[in-house]
Parts: sequence; C-alpha cells; structure tokens
Amino acid sequence: MNDMLWTPPADVLDRSRIGGYLRWLREHRGLDFADYDALWQWSVTDLDGFWRSIWDHFEVVAHTPPTATLAERAMPGARWFPGATLNYAENVLRMPGRADDDPVVIAHGQTRAPVTLTAAELREQVRRVSAGLRRLGVTAGDRVAAYAPNIGETYVLLLATASLGAIFSSCAPEFGTRSVTDRWQQTEPSVLVAVDGYRYGDKAVDRRAEVAAIRAALPSVRHTVSIAYLDPAGVPPEGALSWDELAAPTDEPLTFTPVPFDHPLYVLYSSGTTGLPKPIVHGHGGILLEHLKMLALHHDLGPADRFFWFTTTGWMMWNFLASGPAVGATIVLFDGNPGHPDLGGLWRLAAETGTTYFGTSAPFLLACRKAQLVPRDIADLSALRGVGSTGAPLPAEGFEWVYETVGDQVQLQSLSGGTDVCTGFVGGVPLLPVYAGEIACRALGAKVEARSADGTPVIGSLGELVITEPMPSMPVGFWNDPDGSRYAEAYFDVYPGVWRHGDWITINSRGGCVITGRSDATLNRGGVRLGTAEFYTVVEGLAEVVDSVVVHLEDDEGGAGELLLFVVLADGLELDDALRKKICRELRTALSPRHVPDEIHQVRAVPRTLSAKKLEVPVKKILTGIPVDRAAAKGALANPESLNAFATFAQSRTSA
Repeated sequence: MNDMLWTPPADVLDRSRIGGYLRWLREHRGLDFADYDALWQWSVTDLDGFWRSIWDHFEVVAHTPPTATLAERAMPGARWFPGATLNYAENVLRMPGRADDDPVVIAHGQTRAPVTLTAAELREQVRRVSAGLRRLGVTAGDRVAAYAPNIGETYVLLLATASLGAIFSSCAPEFGTRSVTDRWQQTEPSVLVAVDGYRYGDKAVDRRAEVAAIRAALPSVRHTVSIAYLDPAGVPPEGALSWDELAAPTDEPLTFTPVPFDHPLYVLYSSGTTGLPKPIVHGHGGILLEHLKMLALHHDLGPADRFFWFTTTGWMMWNFLASGPAVGATIVLFDGNPGHPDLGGLWRLAAETGTTYFGTSAPFLLACRKAQLVPRDIADLSALRGVGSTGAPLPAEGFEWVYETVGDQVQLQSLSGGTDVCTGFVGGVPLLPVYAGEIACRALGAKVEARSADGTPVIGSLGELVITEPMPSMPVGFWNDPDGSRYAEAYFDVYPGVWRHGDWITINSRGGCVITGRSDATLNRGGVRLGTAEFYTVVEGLAEVVDSVVVHLEDDEGGAGELLLFVVLADGLELDDALRKKICRELRTALSPRHVPDEIHQVRAVPRTLSAKKLEVPVKKILTGIPVDRAAAKGALANPESLNAFATFAQSRTSA
C-alpha cells in the first residue's frame, strides 16, 4: 500500500497556486508553514484566520463586508461571515485572468454538435436569461427547477437564477417522473425548464411525456420553458415558452442581487434510497469559499486550465464543476454515454478539448482497466496534468493503472466528500506525493478524524469518519425543516456537536486516508469490522465478475452471522462450484479467511442509485424480511427491478 507513484516537482512552490497562497500568507499575515501538515493544522485550529485568508486571498466580491468571520462555532448552527452580502454568480462570472474572447465553457455531447461560449458570450447569455426569469416574475427566494442534462443552457440557467437570489435545483433527465416529483414537491418550484429529450450513445430518448407528468404533479409551477435539445425544430408544448423566448434580446443590464452569506443558492438531494430524498440547502457564500479553496489550492486550477468532470446534473460533482470559472478555469461539459462508442470516448474528448484536469469516477477508471484500455495509445493526453477520481474508493490497482496507461507525470487525486458539503473533505494537493490506494490528505479547513467504537480519535486503524469543526459549505439546513431537527438527526445524532458522515476511514501517521465503504454497510465478522470497498476490489477484479454486492446478516444471538455475496457475471456465464471456489480462494488469499462468504449467488443486476452507488443497506433490509417498498424508494434507483431478485431469494430462504 506504500508504493509512491508520483512526487511533486522540485519547483512546485513556484508553479502551484498553493505555493502562491503560502507566499501570500507570509507577506500579508506573517505566517510561515514548514509543510502541508503544518498548514492543515493551522487551517483547522484557527478557523477565523484560515477562512478569512481564503476570502481575502481570492478577493471575494462583496456588496457589504462581514462583521466577523465565525460568529458561532457550534455544530449544527455555525454562523459564518455575518453581515456580509455577496452573490455567487457575480463571483463566478468575474472569471479572473480571462479575456472576453477566451473560451470558458466547452460543451460536447451525443445529441448535437459541440458548443463553445467565450467569457463575453457566457455573460451575455446569463444577462438575457436573468432578464427572462425576471419577466416571468422570479425574485429572490423563488425556486427554478431544471430537468436538463450537462449542457450550456443548464449552466447559464444556474448562474442566471443565482444572479437574482433565486434558488436553483436540477434533476438529470434520466431520472424518472417519481424521482423528480419526490424531490421537487418538497421545494415547490415556480419555473420548470426542461429538455424534450436527449441521445444516450446512439439511442434517442424522448422525455416529453415525463415532462408533462412532472408538470402535472407540481401545482407550484407557473411557467414552463422547453429546450429543443433532441429535436431542434420541435415546438414547445402548449402553454410553454421556448428557451429562445426566455433568452430573448433585451437592454436590461446584468445585475447581481446582493444576498446574505448563507442565502440559499441551490438545493441538492440525497439519493433517497430509504425514503424521500433529503433536500440539502447550500448557501452562496459557503459554496463560493469552499470551491475557491478546493479548485485553486487542491486541484491547482487557474486561467490556463481546461477542467472536465464526467457527471450528470443529478450529482453534486456538476455543481463543483460549475464553479470552475470562479478560479479562471475553462469548464468542459459532456452529455451522453461515457462508454459510447467505447470506453476510449472520454479520453479522446480530453485530447480534443485540451483538457488539463480529467475528473471521473472510480468505477469508470476500473472499467477502463478491466477492458485493458491504454488511454495514451488512443489519445494525445500531453496537456493532462491532473486526474480526479471520486464516487467510490479507488483501490491501489486503479492508481497503478492510471500511472501505467494514462501518464506517469499526472497527479492522480482520489477524493471523497459528499452532496452534504458539495465538496471533498479528503483529497489530493500539489505539495504531497501520491501513494497507491491512498487519498493524500485531509483538505484544508476540514477537520476530519477517525473515531473508534468508544468515540476516541484513532490513527492507523479503522474508524467512523467524523468532522469535528464546522465548514462554511456545510448545509444552511434542509428545506422545510424549520426547527432543524431533520438536519440534526442526519449528522449529529451519534456524536452530539460532531458531524458523523457515515463512512469508514483509516488515517495513517502521515495524514493519508483510506475510505473502506459506508459504515452502515459494514461487515462485522467475529468482532472485526471489514469495509466493503476492498471486498469489491478483489471480487470484481476477476474476469468473470462484472458487478457484486455483499451483505452481512447479523446473528441476534451474538454468533458470526451470515456473509452473503451476490455476483453479476459476464455474458453467457453461469455460477458453478468451480467459480464459487475461485472467488473464495481469491478473497481468502487477498484479504483474509473472515472475508470468505457463507454463500454466493448469481443475480442479473446489483441495485444502484441514479448516481451509480451500490445499495447494500436496502438489500440487507429485504433479506431480513422487510418488503421491497419499505426497504427502498424505487424512484431513487437506476434499476428498481433489480430488487425483485433479492425479495424472491428472501422468500425462498424463509420457506426453506
């Protein structure tokens, strides 16, 4: 696990943005730090000093200055930058270091030809759409909902909505009607902007019926705007405006409504696998500061960069990508099937767009590895400096594959965080080396600890991931939760005053981190807690296995319980005793005898959320006799029919 795969260049302090920040701290604050660890310790101890330095260093545009940095340090309830008024969109559209004719949005997809917006064109589009929303009666606090993919119009809509102090919310158009209405019936948007459909690979997907059903289920919607995306010649449904009408020419200047630091910017939603999705409200100031810090100091992004992350508008990485121009970076948007016509598509896109930072998910990198793809053989990746991986833990072999086949000079940054904070709180930084299978550091300002079962912080052993100091991008709250009880219950019920995230983490002596899966899906065998991530790495490393899910059914009498493994096999394969033995042998050798399952069964699909996360907990509930409808909210699943096999299996066990 200690294989060092990349080391910072000798002149990293001269070339990187974090080097510039360290010089600024020396010059303007009289602070000098020997290394990253010393800087991190200061950032999580002197919260006032650190977060005010981010505000000042990045020259946040404010309409009124704050009267303090942190008025109340408690969690929940921290109050950041009281008195300040600002606007997220104004700070993003400043686009530091960019000229009017520089491209700042490059949008590719499988539905239409590529679209590029220069800095001047982006501001002009936002000016027009902002005026269009104002004509529809949108004012500060109103909700604007986008049922639209990762395209320029959705991005313009986010910034136009924010410019007015209105509140943005997006669902990707692959979400079904129920998934969307479960979210938006909670937030009650007054304007709905929707595409007519899209192409996924070579398949046309018409969404007009879903849009009509969503519209019918949302009595709050006063205006519908249709983007003719699948059929550019199509006419809007009756009573709806076209996007061109919304963005019609106007003389109205582009203005930005000053709002308080914690004024709602957008609502993101938890996956909602076991009930209604949690509507997580994020604020203008907290998101701006967090993303300035992360994009510039951790990802080292600036005006020379082209920043890509493969994401849909239903995942918080889209909101993270959207802040790229705030640090001067050009953002590369992609809408479509990342595996079409083959897994090399996104790497060729990176070459074509001159991408310098390529962000994706761990499952995508592992799929490329399994397909024996060598990206540098099929695409000119000479511009690439950074690769980002999130969405699931990336095992050591995923790291090694990147350095062997993408490039030995890129910095691979594995990061983990969540929709709840709209960022990563553990990730990479230009100052630290990259070790195989290891997240390099805890992010600046994020006081992440591992807690043992008795609540004490531990180093070098598995613990519950907690955050013990507030961060500005923690939620403003949940929508429609006036007393804050839902919010408090979600994160602070286990350790009062401490954020419990729900992941298992090991933090080593040098500050490196390994996430080993969700703590609510832990395998507890004979008193030893095992994370699921390393389990999947071994099982899915086998050529025969396409996907898998493992659950541990505890024994109420205190016995070992049962460890059940379900596998999806490659086309045409059937699970037999020989393959069962092979899987068990691999797990025993690579991990331990405790990891060997009691039973292995074949299924057609593993249940996953719309953002592709595995659903161990609902599977476990179904296997313990809870009906499917109570175990999982089907609308939150990409493949709800996959649950039926587990219900059938549970019934057969009961009757047996």
